[in-house]
Amino acid sequence: MKSNLLISIVIPVYNEEKSIKFCLSSLESQTYKPLEIILVDDGSSDNSQKIIQKYLDEKGMLAKIIFLQSSHQGTAKARNLGVSRASGEILVFVDGDMIFAQNFVDELTKPIRGQKSRGTFTKAEYVENWNNPWARSWNYNEGISSKRRIPQDYPDKSPVFRAIKTMEFRKVGGFDDIGFTDDWTLSRKLGYLASVTTAVCYHKNPSSILEVYAQARWIGKNEFITGSFPRIIFNLIRYNPLFQVFNGVILGVKFRHFYQIPFQLIYSIAVIQSIVGSVFGEVKYKR
Repeated sequence: MKSNLLISIVIPVYNEEKSIKFCLSSLESQTYKPLEIILVDDGSSDNSQKIIQKYLDEKGMLAKIIFLQSSHQGTAKARNLGVSRASGEILVFVDGDMIFAQNFVDELTKPIRGQKSRGTFTKAEYVENWNNPWARSWNYNEGISSKRRIPQDYPDKSPVFRAIKTMEFRKVGGFDDIGFTDDWTLSRKLGYLASVTTAVCYHKNPSSILEVYAQARWIGKNEFITGSFPRIIFNLIRYNPLFQVFNGVILGVKFRHFYQIPFQLIYSIAVIQSIVGSVFGEVKYKR
């Protein structure tokens, strides 16, 4: 197995002032070396850029980090921009609100380095802020009662890559800019799925009602909800706020978690707004 390949970690950043420093510290503590970290600020309107720059200034030459900035164009273009500067033979895609077990990169890329797979993902992704009631509500809405972000019975193949050979990514032109499901576009173009690993990471769920609303607005723009007229009609019915409040009562009783009632109301309103917005040409790639 090749153990000394340079690995490029690409992180799109959009308004991650609360978490980006912890993400970077976690990546710099990885057991696998050498790593190249590429940050792409996608037009953040908070203090993300200042926090990143301060982090780089404090680390000085010790930080093997490339910091790129662009206007707000969406996750796909931010990741593609990051890859354009990547020197590694393997790409790893993470988000700015994640932290990682120290062997995360090693475990995630081991099948690729061992020539057993061209791309991988992990099911061992957990909710980083489980103590937050809104974060738990998010999982309950997804039908997950534990701290896992991905169900344990999820298949061992996934359309979404966490790691992939750089040459594979580049031969199909990277991610297509279609909005929330842009990370599905690689597997569609490549014609194969990512293989499972046991790499452990922790990912934040929305932790306030405003974050729930913003993320649900983003989700509501995706192709599985607004991709066709029948889907639009179906999801207008499915996300009817009255129905979702009733659903919130059921889930609240089931999990003894009555934050679920306002959660379902706000979530459904946000999705409905995105569905209506899509009909009137709202841009899908922006949060």
